Order: sequence, then structure tokens, then C-alpha cells
Amino acid sequence: MSLKARIPARVRNRKAREQQESREPDGPHGSGARPEGRGPDPLDRFAVVLRTPARPGEALFARAPRRWQRRLPFTVVGIFVITLLPVTISVLTNDYGVNGGWAGALGVAQTVPLLLAVTRPVPAWGMVLFADVVGAVLLIGADRVGGQTWPWPPMVIVGYQVLMVCLGLRESIRTLVQVWLATGAAGVVLGFFEPAGVTNTVALQFVLGGAVLALTGALRQLGDARQRIAEQESISEAERARRTLLEERARIARELHDVVAHHMSVITVQADSAPYRLPGMAEPVREEFAAIAAGARESLGEMRRLLTVLRGDGTNGADGADGERFPQPGIGRIQQLVEATVRAGQPVELSLASAAAEEVPPAVDLSAYRIVQEALANVVRHAPGARTRVSVTRSAPGGDVLVLVVNGPARDAVVEVESSGTGHGLVGMRERVRLTGGSLDTGPLPDGGFRVAARLPLNDAEKEPS
Repeated sequence: MSLKARIPARVRNRKAREQQESREPDGPHGSGARPEGRGPDPLDRFAVVLRTPARPGEALFARAPRRWQRRLPFTVVGIFVITLLPVTISVLTNDYGVNGGWAGALGVAQTVPLLLAVTRPVPAWGMVLFADVVGAVLLIGADRVGGQTWPWPPMVIVGYQVLMVCLGLRESIRTLVQVWLATGAAGVVLGFFEPAGVTNTVALQFVLGGAVLALTGALRQLGDARQRIAEQESISEAERARRTLLEERARIARELHDVVAHHMSVITVQADSAPYRLPGMAEPVREEFAAIAAGARESLGEMRRLLTVLRGDGTNGADGADGERFPQPGIGRIQQLVEATVRAGQPVELSLASAAAEEVPPAVDLSAYRIVQEALANVVRHAPGARTRVSVTRSAPGGDVLVLVVNGPARDAVVEVESSGTGHGLVGMRERVRLTGGSLDTGPLPDGGFRVAARLPLNDAEKEPS
């Protein structure tokens, strides 16, 4: 089976693992390095708790990360109801002289609907406002209303502010304005029937309710805004990782084109020259060689058209049209790569086995070079001045190619510099190792350095990776 036919099968068999790895951060030597040990922003955690419930009937804080946070609205409102119910009945009976039956009914109607405000604050507000207005009307004829607050007694004002908090944390700005204006309108209408000698609380309820609505509404908007920002950042990060993965696969495909095109060209030349190199060939054999040469030329044409699509970004050099004029590098050029890195001021030691490049498939030869190139580029970028060791060996005659790049902690200040790598960090290394059916092991070292270890198999080229 040809290399061109095997690559798609390998990718299909490992699709699930590719998707998982494409979402992983690359770490300190990858393309998407992040500072480690950094926890979530406290403002982001606060925004998650305060964000608007997504569905009708969903409780406040329903999507908070912790159980006690999800139970907090029910607990707080329950405490207010348990406290306000007996206080309301007692005040209406003792201070205002309302009949005990009416006082009990008003106390239940003005406080119990607060429990509904956690999940459906607008219906709860309608019931509470209606009960408060009915209570104000009944208090007009109460025996001891003179000298008391009216139309909203103190316990009514407290319960109403709890309701305003629930509304502000859930409803839209338009709804909050309508609630605020309706509260003021109810107070104005009741003001025309104000009993003599009472303390009017219409303005107090109107101003205090508006302030609570404005504050809680602003907090909810802040929570929603922070949540939208976090979601957009997550989407952008996922798209960035996916784009990086696709770019690296396209880069590998361009490089493999040069490798495969070389072999196809050799096949074409051999098939075309066979009748001249082997005289006396029978006519059916000549036709067979001619068909082989025609098929090879057709395949080369298809590959060139595919390469035109992959190189449609207008890049030049090694990735553009000029790159076809040069052979792809391999293990034999790793020493030149290390020497160039040393001349740039990076202390690098190389251990290159003499048999490492013998009888190596083109894909493995190219992948080994690119892995060392990217690893050295990342050392220069993230750990300038660190002592680095590069080792390329064979596990056994005809066995695997082992690539190891280990660097110590950065000796100089870490700065971003132009590098000779592909620019895609561990993503590119993973894709190249996956192409050959090998394995990649990367990670930080206890002393602050970093390790890149790759195993590129040679003797299982005809097998599908497990």
C-alpha cells in the first residue's frame, strides 16, 4: 500500500483522539502557551452566579457552580417570608387596629407570593402589588391608622424590596422600568384617598424600589456581559486551535507532495525508458509499461492541482511555489540545523547515530527533521540560553527512530523572537508523529526545563496503528 493511500486511513482511525488533542493547550513549548497555575477570575465566577436564567421558570442562580449558591435564593426568600408573615399580622392587628381575620389574610397575601419570585418574579410582583393595594384600601378605615405610615407599612416596603431584587436579577430593562412606573402610579392613585394624620410613604417606596432595581439590574447585566465575553473567548480559542491544526496538516501535505512526487517521477521515467533499456520486449509488455507511465503522469498532474489549492495563500519559500525546486530535508541535515542554532547563540549538543538515517522512509525522515527543528525553535523562543541536548538514534537495526530534545531552564529573559520552526509548536509535532503511527511525549522537567521525545516506527509501515 502506498504512503498516499495509508495517510487517510490513519487519520480516520484516530479521529476521536485528534479532536481531543486539538482542544488541549500546547503548554510552554506550544503555539498557544498559557501561564500555568492561574485560576479563574473572581469576577468571572461572580458573573456565572449572576447571569440571567436561560429558561422560563428556572430559579435564580440555577446555573451557579456550587450547590449552596443554587440554594441561596430559596434560603434568603424563605427567611424573609418566615420573618415578615408574623410581623405583618402583628403590626396590622396591634398598631393599625385591623380585624384579626383580615390581618391574617393580608399577611399571607403580601408575604407568601415572595416564594414564587425566585422562579417567576413577574407573577409574584403582580400578586404582591395587588395585595398591597388592597391592604392600603383596608387601612383607610382602620381604627388606629392616624399617626402610622400609609399606604405602605414598613413590612410591606421590606417585602417589596425583596421582590425588586428578584426582578432586577432576572428581567429585562424594559420590564424593570414598567414595574417601577406601575409602583409609582399605584402610590399616586392611592394618594388621592390619603387618611388624615398619616405619614405618606409613596415617595419612599418609589425611590427605594427604583434604586434596588437599578443596582440589581446593573449587576445582572454585568454578569451577562462577562459570561458572553467568556463564551466568545472559548469559541475563539477553539477556532484558533482548529485553524492551527488545519494549517499544520496542509503544511505536512505540501511537504509530502514533494516526497511522493519524487517517487512518482522515478516510476514515470523507469516505465518510459523500459523499452530502451530492455531490448526485445514483447508488444503487450511495452503497452503495459506505457500504461504505467501514463497513470503515473496523470497522478502527478492531480497532485500538482491539489498542491495549487493547498498553496493558494500566496506564500513563498519553503511553503510556496519556489519550495518545489529544493528537496525536503531529513535526518542527514539535522547536524546543519544544530550548527545554525549554535551560531545563533543557543548552546546545543547533538548526538546523531550513524545508522539513524539508513533505510528510513521519506515520511519518517522528514518528520524527524521537522520535530527537531520545531523543538529547537521553541527552545530559542521560550528558554533562550538554556543548555539543550538533541539525540537521534535507532532502537534496533530496522527498528524505530527515537528523537529526543531536552533543554534546561531559561538562562536569559524570555523574549519572543523570529524562529525557523513552522510556528505551530506541539500541534505540528503531534500531526507528524501521528502520520507515521508513532508516539510523542512532551512535558516540563522538575528543574524548569522541557522534554520532547518522539518515537517514529519503521517496521510497521504496512499495519494500521491501533
